[in-house]
Amino acid sequence: MNQDSTRKARVNVRRAEVMEQVEKEIQQHYQSELISHIRSAGNVYNLGHTEFFLAREFGFCNGVRRAIDIAYAARRVFPDRRIFLIGDIIHNPEVNRQLEEMGIRKLPWKQLDSSYDRVAPDDVVIIPAFGVPTPFMDALEEKGVQIVDTTCGDVMKVWKRVKNYAAMGITSIIHGKATHEETSATASRALGERGRGKYLVVYDLEDARILCDYIMGRGDREAFLKRFEGCCSPGFDPDRDLEEVGIANQTTMLKTETQTLQKMVKDAIVQRDGDDDNFYVFDTICGATQDRQDALYELLKNPLDVMFVVGGYNSSNTTHLVDIAREHVPTYFIESAECIKSIQYVDAFDTKTREVRRMTTEPVVQNLGKSLKVGITAGASCPANLIEATILRIADLRK
Repeated sequence: MNQDSTRKARVNVRRAEVMEQVEKEIQQHYQSELISHIRSAGNVYNLGHTEFFLAREFGFCNGVRRAIDIAYAARRVFPDRRIFLIGDIIHNPEVNRQLEEMGIRKLPWKQLDSSYDRVAPDDVVIIPAFGVPTPFMDALEEKGVQIVDTTCGDVMKVWKRVKNYAAMGITSIIHGKATHEETSATASRALGERGRGKYLVVYDLEDARILCDYIMGRGDREAFLKRFEGCCSPGFDPDRDLEEVGIANQTTMLKTETQTLQKMVKDAIVQRDGDDDNFYVFDTICGATQDRQDALYELLKNPLDVMFVVGGYNSSNTTHLVDIAREHVPTYFIESAECIKSIQYVDAFDTKTREVRRMTTEPVVQNLGKSLKVGITAGASCPANLIEATILRIADLRK
């Protein structure tokens, strides 16, 4: 069957009459009058003998809010149709739970398995904010399903960049986590229109060091290929494919780390070639991620006793906020207020072990009976109601 004959035209679900109802639902599910009040009062809030300092920028970004708007609107525009969502709409369990309660069904994002066999042409499939790899889009369009795309505009800017690299014969060096939905989607675009593009995903500065050593002729081929197995394009040859490189990144990475990585790769190219003619770079950290990181650095100038970062444990941008904060103050990464078990204990996520573990809240206990300065921030996919609940939980335990 000709794919053009099965492809359905995209539908604008964000119609004025629909969005009026969607706005009411989202306000009911996620908004907080308390958080709005704290924002208007300069992001400082005194409750008893606890003083809360909120970052200037935190919580839902525009891309996340847009994705949620579209998903809610799709349910109203297609009330009698089966609606599927590939993976999570965003990395927040509360938001994804609400969508499941609205009857939106999950499809796996890691691979096109047999789950997709049950999707029929009359069904609706929502693309999450991270986007999906090109084979998913091709398969859905061939089926003729109604696609509702919530992919963030900042992510699509990265796709445009790596597509350009591929067209120019430049290998994309993608700073990101190879198993993250967004990076997986970006890597598929780095293959280019004909699937001949090349890419290498570099997760951290140790990966970058190994890459730079190889560029400068100091690496071992077999060790390099083993290190980056599953993190590079099919048939990747480091002796051939590192001649010209262009940097891109998962939009939610730590800005300072991306900048360091860029300089490392550029310096390696210059040392090898004598100039940077074979090095290309374009800043693809999203504005919201950067704003939240900058706002946290500003918040940490206050004399805080403890910091709470609220967000989904699989949220990359939230994890990087935790990494920043813990260098300055005792920090607890929680998904919701329910993680704060008592005045002494918090079930917090350890970004190093990738596990939730019970942590003692020594800074809180030590300040019982006297003023406590608490810093609060949240990832770009965290709704305001969860931040409010965290504040009220801490204040209640400190009574």
